[in-house]
Amino acid sequence: QVQVVESGGGLVQAGGSLRLSCAASGTTVSGKFIGWYRQVPGKQREWVAGISNLGITNYAATVKGRFTISRDNAKNTVNLQMNSLKPEDPAVYYCNLNDLVLKTTSWGQGTQVPVSS
Repeated sequence: QVQVVESGGGLVQAGGSLRLSCAASGTTVSGKFIGWYRQVPGKQREWVAGISNLGITNYAATVKGRFTISRDNAKNTVNLQMNSLKPEDPAVYYCNLNDLVLKTTSWGQGTQVPVSS
């Protein structure tokens, strides 16, 4: 069974940095489409960043230039490096793994990222 678990969340000051990690089990992150999303209470979950099966990365306009998504095949993780955090970045951050071959999608439980101004 495929599972993804996010980690690395925590309180950080505006302007600071944080690194989130998405660890997969039951599958490999290699060759998968992985996305990071975030959600605040009362709002829809929004896409933040993604990395394709070929390693192509894309970012939401709100985080482009500040966040970096990367894949570590050796550790079977996908990371989200978040720099220059802003007061509008706090949310629960979720990892999503898409397997286009098996046509499955897996979500983690999320990791909280509060940012103090």
